Amino acid sequence: MRFILVFVIVSFLHSCSNIEFVYNNENSLTNPLYENTKISTAGFDLVFLKSYIPTVFGNTKNEKFDLLILVQEKKIRRSVETNQAVSNLRHELRFSYELKSLEESCVIVKKEILSSFSTSPKSSGYNYGTDVSLEKKYELAISENINRFISYLSGVDLKSCL
Repeated sequence: MRFILVFVIVSFLHSCSNIEFVYNNENSLTNPLYENTKISTAGFDLVFLKSYIPTVFGNTKNEKFDLLILVQEKKIRRSVETNQAVSNLRHELRFSYELKSLEESCVIVKKEILSSFSTSPKSSGYNYGTDVSLEKKYELAISENINRFISYLSGVDLKSCL
């Protein structure tokens, strides 16, 4: 009985010997722009964006890159009632990123990423539940968009120009 138990344990350990981890590459874990980028935003003013940028990119200590983030919002009425009230509204946030190298004085990356979400506006006036929900959806769209851009950068050579 002990022989079988030892055999099962040894074969289990042997079968796990060639496991490769997803995050084995150290470059995929780090943000290459962290504390190396001067960031400026333009376009649609999003309050959460200004507070989220320092958490992702850090405080600029060594300016190697210049990142311009242009934000555009488009609201699309998806469902309109008979009295012309909107019952479903789609928000599209288009982020245009332009990353420049200050050392090489050239553009490295131009990337446009679209994020969207839908809301169901309620009656006119201030509706606390709807407004807080809308703020949270903006926060999720912003963080998801910036994280997609950072993950896109892991496959880009930041030393070569366009």
